[in-house]
Amino acid sequence: MAWAYLAIAVVFEIAFALGTNATRGFTRLWPSVFTLAAAAGGIYTLGLALKTLDVSLGYTIWTGLGSIGTVVLGALLYKERITLPKLVSFAAIIAGAVTLKLASGL
Repeated sequence: MAWAYLAIAVVFEIAFALGTNATRGFTRLWPSVFTLAAAAGGIYTLGLALKTLDVSLGYTIWTGLGSIGTVVLGALLYKERITLPKLVSFAAIIAGAVTLKLASGL
């Protein structure tokens, strides 16, 4: 169940990051409400996941996959460029998360 909570937390993390862009500095009410709710949901579900998972593994995966999802969806929704350095960084994040998973034995 911890992995399901972590997956939900990642979705919330991506929604939070993308929503922050839509708030225009938290000057728009409904995008701001959405963004704050996504942040709360992400922290709550991450907390549920960390009841079972090591914090080093759970937090790293949460931030890593959240970052990757934000960059990919940012490119799709906001027309941001995905450059070679970004692709190399994706590979490093994925390699790090896989290595942590293997090292944790979970």
